[in-house]
Amino acid sequence: MKNLNKKGFTLLEILLVVAAIAILAGIVIIAINPGKQLADTRNAQRRVNVNTILNAVYQYSIDNKGTLPSGIIQTPIEICKTGGSCGGLVDLSVLSNNETYLTSIPTDPTASSANGTGYRISQSVNGRITVSATAAENSVVISVTR
Repeated sequence: MKNLNKKGFTLLEILLVVAAIAILAGIVIIAINPGKQLADTRNAQRRVNVNTILNAVYQYSIDNKGTLPSGIIQTPIEICKTGGSCGGLVDLSVLSNNETYLTSIPTDPTASSANGTGYRISQSVNGRITVSATAAENSVVISVTR
């Protein structure tokens, strides 16, 4: 007599396991929401950049007896990229000259403007400076005032 007891999995069992893994993977991907995670990461970079610009402006002001870089007015205006044409934008290249305060002006992770950084700067009537990110995602407002 031959021993007919063969060990192994049937095709149906393998297909059921693969289907269950695929369903679980789909649920995990939806729960993690990679689009939102990436947007949150870009927003974190924007917060860092806004604070970096504001700190550089204040350091410049301290080193220059309270004088702010020229071009900062009450109306929020986009900041010009380092080395770009700054027509209609605020030129803060004085902060990155000789890498004294910044190595270069930070740029928004999704900036699409040819010469703009995606960040705006303004000065209030009382002399407070505000730097904001215009392209913040997920309905987040990123703005710092000092």
